[in-house]
Amino acid sequence: MTTLLIKNALIVTMDDHQREIPEGGLFIRDGIIQLVGLSADLPQTADEILDLKGHIVFPGLVNTHHHFYQTLTRAVPAAQDANLFNWLKTLYPIWARLTPDDIFISTQTALAELALSGCTTAADHLYLFPNGSKLDDEIAAASEIGMRLQASRGSMSLGESKGGLPPDSVVDTEEIILKDSQRLIEKYHDPKIGAMTQIVLAPCSPFSVSGDLMKQSAKMARAYGVHLHTHLAETEDEEQFCLDKFGYRPVGYMQSVDWIGDDVWFAHAVWVNYEEIRVFAKHNCGVAHCPTSNMRLASGIAPVKEYLKAGVNVGLGVDGSASNDGSHLLAEVRNAMLVSRVKDGMTGFSLSNDSSRKLMTAREALHLGTRGGAAVLGRKDIGSLEAGKCADFFAVNLNRIGYAGMHDPVAAVVFGQPSNVDYTVVNGKFVVKQGQLVTVDERKLVEKHNKAAKRLLSAGGF
Repeated sequence: MTTLLIKNALIVTMDDHQREIPEGGLFIRDGIIQLVGLSADLPQTADEILDLKGHIVFPGLVNTHHHFYQTLTRAVPAAQDANLFNWLKTLYPIWARLTPDDIFISTQTALAELALSGCTTAADHLYLFPNGSKLDDEIAAASEIGMRLQASRGSMSLGESKGGLPPDSVVDTEEIILKDSQRLIEKYHDPKIGAMTQIVLAPCSPFSVSGDLMKQSAKMARAYGVHLHTHLAETEDEEQFCLDKFGYRPVGYMQSVDWIGDDVWFAHAVWVNYEEIRVFAKHNCGVAHCPTSNMRLASGIAPVKEYLKAGVNVGLGVDGSASNDGSHLLAEVRNAMLVSRVKDGMTGFSLSNDSSRKLMTAREALHLGTRGGAAVLGRKDIGSLEAGKCADFFAVNLNRIGYAGMHDPVAAVVFGQPSNVDYTVVNGKFVVKQGQLVTVDERKLVEKHNKAAKRLLSAGGF
C-alpha cells in the first residue's frame, strides 16, 4: 500500500455539502481518498507528505469532448476564418495523411496540455483512422502520461459519394467499424470503479454516418454496457442538413435511431429548442459544452442555463485543438462563465427587474468542469473530493501576481486569467509537480510534435 498526505491547503470538495476547508487536507491510500478534512485531524504520517500552504486544491477537471489529433493542425491559415463545414473541408485532406505515430504524439501533447490545466480525466473522440492508425495508438500514449481516458471509437462511413460531408478517403465500411468497435471494447474497456481506460462508441455526426450505423452502434454499446457519444446540433447548417436528409431536426433524428438515454452524451448541442431540452432531461442525456470552440467557429452559444434548469447534466469540453486552438480546461471553465453572461445580455437579461435570475457564478462554472463532467461521462468515482472517490485533483499556488488583490480564492481561479496549475494528481500519482510534467519530457515532446505537424502540412502544399 502507498499513502499520500496533502495538508495545509484550501480544499474545495465540490461534494454535496460544497465544503471549502481552510487549512485542509487529503489522506490517500492506493489512489483512493480515505479522509478529507482539517489537516490537524488527518493522520500525520504517510509515504509522501506534501505541504500545500498557500495553495487551493480542487477536484480534477473532467474534459468531456476533445480530438487529440487536431493539436497537429492548430491555426492552419486556410482554416482560421472558416465556419464548421468549410473548416472541416479544409482540414480533412490534411488529416487523411495522419499516421499511427502522429496519433501517439498528438495524444501525448493534448494530454500534457490538459494536465497542466488541471484536467485528470479526458474523453477523446477519434473518428478517422488513416494509414493504419488505430485507437490503440491513443490508448498506449495515454497510459504513459498517466491520465484517465474515455477513448471514443469514432467513425465515418458516409463519404461525399454517398451524400456525406467527408471525402471518401477518410471513411470506413460499416462492417469494419463495428468489428473494430467490438474488438476495442473486449480488449480495453474497464467497467470497474477507478478505471483508467473506458471505451465509448462514437459515430462522428449525422452528416458523416448512416442511420443504420447509428442504430447498430447503439445496439452494441448497450449489449456491452458502454456509453455513446456524437456531435449534435453544433450549427444551424446541421439542422437544415438533417431536415433535408432525414426529415427530422437533429434531436428528432437521434430519437429515430435509438440514441436517447442516460448512456448518451452529445457534443455542443447549441441549436436546440425548449421541447428538445425537455427530451434530454426526460431521458437523462448529457451535453458536452464547448464554449471556446463554439466562439472560434461562430457556431453559437449553447443554452447551458436552460439545460441546468431542466435538470440536464452538462460538462465542459475543449473540443478539437484545431477549433480552440488549445487544450486548457481551466480556461474553458472561465469561458463557460463568461459566455453564459454574454448570452444573458443578448436576451435582455436584467438583475434589477427579476430577482430570481442570476448570472452564472464562478462556483457554478467549476461545477460544470468537475461534478458536471463526471455525471456526463457516467462516472460516479470522480468529480469531487470525498472519501471513497478517486484521488484526482489539482492545486494552484495563490501567491502569484495574477491573484494579487483577489478577495475570494475560489472565484479568483475562474475570474483571473487562466494559468498552468502547480500540481495535478491522478489516481494518487503526480502527473504535474511544481508546475512541471513528470511523466513525459515536455521539450522532447514539443520537438517531435512540431516535426510531425510540419510534415503534415508540407506534404499537401499548405
